Amino acid sequence: MRAGGIIRTTMMLALHLQPGLWRPLASQLILLVLLSGCGAGGNDNGGGSSDAGGTPPPPGATTLSLTADPPRVTAGASSMLTWQSSNATSCNASGAWADAKPTSGTASTGALQGTATYTLSCVGASGEVSASTVVQVDDPAPSTSLFPLRTQASKRYLVDASGKPFLIQGDSAWSLIAQLKREEVLQYLDDRRSRGFNTVLVNLIEHKFATNAPRNAYDDAPFLTPGDFSTPNESYFAHADYVIAQAEQRGMLVLLTPAYMGFNAGDEGWYTEMAANGAAKLRTYAHFVANRFRQRHNILWINGGDYDPPDRTLLRAIAEGIREVDPQSLISFHGKRNTEALQFLGSGETWLQVNDIYTSDDNVVPSAHAAYRRSMMPFFLIEARYEGETVDALGARRQAYSAVLSGACGQLFGNSPVWRFSSGWQQALASAGAKSMMQVRGLLESTRWNELQPDATGTLLTGGVGTGLSQAVAALASDRSLAVIYVPEQRSISVDLKQLSGPSVRMRTFDVISGQYTTVAGSPVAASSGSRAISAPVGTQSQDWVLVLDSQ
Repeated sequence: MRAGGIIRTTMMLALHLQPGLWRPLASQLILLVLLSGCGAGGNDNGGGSSDAGGTPPPPGATTLSLTADPPRVTAGASSMLTWQSSNATSCNASGAWADAKPTSGTASTGALQGTATYTLSCVGASGEVSASTVVQVDDPAPSTSLFPLRTQASKRYLVDASGKPFLIQGDSAWSLIAQLKREEVLQYLDDRRSRGFNTVLVNLIEHKFATNAPRNAYDDAPFLTPGDFSTPNESYFAHADYVIAQAEQRGMLVLLTPAYMGFNAGDEGWYTEMAANGAAKLRTYAHFVANRFRQRHNILWINGGDYDPPDRTLLRAIAEGIREVDPQSLISFHGKRNTEALQFLGSGETWLQVNDIYTSDDNVVPSAHAAYRRSMMPFFLIEARYEGETVDALGARRQAYSAVLSGACGQLFGNSPVWRFSSGWQQALASAGAKSMMQVRGLLESTRWNELQPDATGTLLTGGVGTGLSQAVAALASDRSLAVIYVPEQRSISVDLKQLSGPSVRMRTFDVISGQYTTVAGSPVAASSGSRAISAPVGTQSQDWVLVLDSQ
């Protein structure tokens, strides 16, 4: 969450600050370093929220864009389609609409009852171009019957109550319970649901990052006796229950941290108080919270918090206490940065049913590949870097796509100031990174994401792979009918089409900002044709892009 050595220069400056003061200044220090190092223009790895543009099309080329606004609606609502072309003489619609269309225009989808794909093909002097956009349709009011989630043997993802795969598309909202009043809670949850988030990461009790921590916005403390885990304050936990219930009504999973330990066991978390209370009191506290929220089926407990405790006694007391009350509860662990839960804890901690990885921004792929190799246990990216701190929207997308295409069953996005709900958080809800997360979920749920397997050995993606922040990542469906490749830069790649089942392969690029599909020139092609170079798309709104390959 929050701390952990953002960049070396910031850490060196932080050493000269009074303890407890460095974290609130971190974003400002990073900004100063980035500005001084990169000039007024910044760079792609900075803390802004802008998107770098792609390569413009050559003069005279036939181009086409097709977008839906909004790209996600509830059942019975409509979306507005807008398309624009250049150097085109005629256009025809297919998919969820039909007939000839003007070369530019708008049209309503009409009332939608299910997710729909709209495709438009236009012909011009330079040939035919195609574009597609998907309108995701949600139930009018998400049913709480989604929950509880559970694991299933031999499956690398979570399933909902009906057995359907559940893709974790999360937002980091650590201070939600402690910092916001009820009307603000609803504003936040409604916004995040409208942007396709189905999961939030929250501290049940906040030690530092709230205006009056550990008290909530109504001045209720979590404990009647400060720091005494055996004296829970019902009024505080009633408000927490309200927040969790409102999330459940919106079909949202809550990753709930019962006692955040804190970076390096410092004053950001509760580790000092936990040690003073001892294992017996912590187990009693775990019994209390498990009973208090037992009727809330949308909880996945997150033990720990930014720390790998050398003595696991306290960690174990809380996890085992929860399981003693609710044996079906799901529990994971949040350690320090560059920790994989299962690798740190080992197989002996039987309370760990869901694995996760906590990375930096440049090692998501190797960390995810390692977790995938280690175990069949489902894992997700619980944290990397936050938009507005050390990455921009491009960096946030890079982390998200890299995680899921490397075997994760989901990922969490984070934004500052949203995670702590400090000044400006309402405006930051509409950040560039948050907007583009909608397209991450839209793309994955329009494919069989749960069947994708990481191309860890490079048999599919054979050229233009890159390393570190430039690393492209690929995944291939288990039946070889589908492949998805994310490329974080405007560059060409090479793929071996023989890896797909064929007999032919449709090739489309996906715009990570608009959600628009564009057919690659010459598609479809024979899978037997083997190696093929694919150029980065032109005319896109960002430098990163996705290639989708479908067997036909």
